[in-house]
Amino acid sequence: MDVFADAIKKLDRTAKLIREDVSFLHEPEKILITSFPARIGGKTIYLKGYRVQYNSLLGPTKGGLRFAPQVDLSEVKALALWMTLKNSLAGIPYGGAKGGVAVNTKELSKEELENVTRSFARSISRFIGSDIDIPAPDVYTNPQVMAWLLDEYEALKGKHEPAVVTGKPLILGGSKGRDKATARGCYFIIKEVLKKGDIIIQGFGNAGRNLALMLFDDGYKIVGISDSKGGIYDPDGISVPELIKHKEKTGSVKGFKGKQVTNSELLELQCDALVPAAVENVITKENAGKIKAKLIFELANGPVSDEADSILSDAKIYPDILCNAGGVIVSYLEWVQNRQGYCWEEKEVNEKLKERMITNLHLVQDEAKNLNCTLRQAAYSLAIKRLISAKQLRNH
Repeated sequence: MDVFADAIKKLDRTAKLIREDVSFLHEPEKILITSFPARIGGKTIYLKGYRVQYNSLLGPTKGGLRFAPQVDLSEVKALALWMTLKNSLAGIPYGGAKGGVAVNTKELSKEELENVTRSFARSISRFIGSDIDIPAPDVYTNPQVMAWLLDEYEALKGKHEPAVVTGKPLILGGSKGRDKATARGCYFIIKEVLKKGDIIIQGFGNAGRNLALMLFDDGYKIVGISDSKGGIYDPDGISVPELIKHKEKTGSVKGFKGKQVTNSELLELQCDALVPAAVENVITKENAGKIKAKLIFELANGPVSDEADSILSDAKIYPDILCNAGGVIVSYLEWVQNRQGYCWEEKEVNEKLKERMITNLHLVQDEAKNLNCTLRQAAYSLAIKRLISAKQLRNH
């Protein structure tokens, strides 16, 4: 599946509803494709990297950087488009961007990962900056990767510029609360919408694991969880703290007490809320008709394809550009702190995040009522209108 083409279909579906011309969003402003050297396995090989700066009408472009074998231009363009819409909906002064390197980090030593990061940083250094384009962690990248990227960038520029990346370690200018912000933002949405119920989370990486723990601690019943190797289901509820210990010991959620299921099977089980928290397009036209969840909260980017979206119209889908905006909102707060030379306490960061997430949820709900449309179309509508307003004011 062409992920970017699918993303454009969702965009155009909403544009048709609100009768707006979004042709300016059909292609990104800038695409950087780089082939750069890295020392892996004792020899120098060339890796392919991407950075897509999709749209800068609202400010410097902003978006994550992922290291994964399947990374390609279609995926990065789609993610950059979603970041453009997400940042617009969130009401923060950023355009959208995304980046990636096609590499399997599970096969790299720490030294090799650092070498890849620094070499990629050199290849994109002329295209990023605190007022130009600001990377952040994403799939298989983390604060340490951001620290290497920051250090390499500052060495090349000969000056300190902590705001060039977000998601950094605290000691290098990172924000308190950033490590759990994506999960916490989705938690605030779920808590506002669903007071209690059975929840299934597909994906147990940083975001999925932290969300599961937050919901469990708040008294929600987590009945299903999976990672890349498989999943478990227990209608009586799963002890998330015990599951975390199990995964740390064994490397997977598989083998934990409960019914052993595949990722595909987990998606189709009965629940009050399903949270796809892994990768794109896990719900497609092939399995959409089998989804029994009453509500879907998209913690992953683009987990529901455009065709599946139509099939699932009876289910309420809280879209990714709303649900997973917590990470970029706190990244914005980190950027602000870096530029002020100031650091907020975690309580204040979380309060600012909650206020922004709940405000945006209510705006989307109101827009859905006014337009008599889905929550995704409402979210896209708000984002598109803000971008068009900026375009008109700039006389573009």
